[in-house]
Amino acid sequence: MIIKKSFEQSSSIKTPRIGEIIEGKVIGKGKASVFFDLGIFGAGVIYGKEFYDSKRSMKSLKTGDTVISKITELENEDGYIELSLAKASKEIAWETLKQKYDNSETFPAKILGANKGGLLAEVSGIPAFLPASQLSSANYPKVENGDNQKILKALQKLVGRELEVKVFDLNQKENKLILSEKTKENIKIKEMLKSFNIGDIVEGEITGVVNFGAFLKFQVPLKEESDETESLEGLIHISELDWQLIKDPLEVVKVGDKVKAKIIDISNGKVSLSLKALKTDPWSSIALKKGDTIKGKVTKFNPFGVFVQLILEKNKDGKTIQGLCHISEFGSQAKMEETLKIGQEYNFQISSIEAQDHKMSLKLVNDKL
Repeated sequence: MIIKKSFEQSSSIKTPRIGEIIEGKVIGKGKASVFFDLGIFGAGVIYGKEFYDSKRSMKSLKTGDTVISKITELENEDGYIELSLAKASKEIAWETLKQKYDNSETFPAKILGANKGGLLAEVSGIPAFLPASQLSSANYPKVENGDNQKILKALQKLVGRELEVKVFDLNQKENKLILSEKTKENIKIKEMLKSFNIGDIVEGEITGVVNFGAFLKFQVPLKEESDETESLEGLIHISELDWQLIKDPLEVVKVGDKVKAKIIDISNGKVSLSLKALKTDPWSSIALKKGDTIKGKVTKFNPFGVFVQLILEKNKDGKTIQGLCHISEFGSQAKMEETLKIGQEYNFQISSIEAQDHKMSLKLVNDKL
């Protein structure tokens, strides 16, 4: 229910319109109806479904209360303008949310439910959704292998809590309200990131490993010549964990590992990190050329070919560089998978090599070694 002392717009409106927000003073109550004095427009009434939609608010109204409502019918059979308190409340709620969005205002939202995509909430009677991607680093579900059931279980722990959020996106016509907890955090993070530059080395602890990379928490000094620090979390994308093709980030790091990483990007309140930037690029020291024949171990099949890990003499553990043997060399995926086996070694000839771009095309030379 929304009660106001004055409604400045009413004096400038000459003719009421359906859908318009109007102010009225309570002049009487029936068993399932409330009557209003609408000034120059006459009398209004809230009854029937509109009364029961706002029954709790209707009961608390007293004669003389001034209320904002929405016109739903200009004149019914009894000559009253029909009004809706619920629809007016919703209209004003959307307007308030628009103002919060425009002013980048933070407000609390109680979490009512969860699904694998995020959290469900309600703001001023309007259903809202808080995507998992818009959660703060503290609440983001850092689930190994991206298991949907584990993600849902982690999100369900937030049900019943109140989170400080901002409006991320809204569309009244589509009844869409998207919230973000991260935007609030980003303001603070942007300020903290002023202490760093791209290329800086940070040291911290791996706090989460997911299918697309790993999170590293490191300390940020709060003031110069002070021991005070605050933790900040950055993402090491799977492509930045190692120079090798990584299928699972757990091949490289696990929660609790202490590692150093290089800052490769700072933007939009996010810091991107790299482990491989601190490792020697294996492509920088290879002495291979087009036409060379080399041993390689098959690591992964794709619809467009097979990835091959080259076995270089100077690196007996096989963790060097990868090349691609295109599917056109076999005619079909079935023939490719019939000819080669994952984990086995074969001889390949280099068809082309672009070391600077980390690209190498291969051709199978003979049968399994």
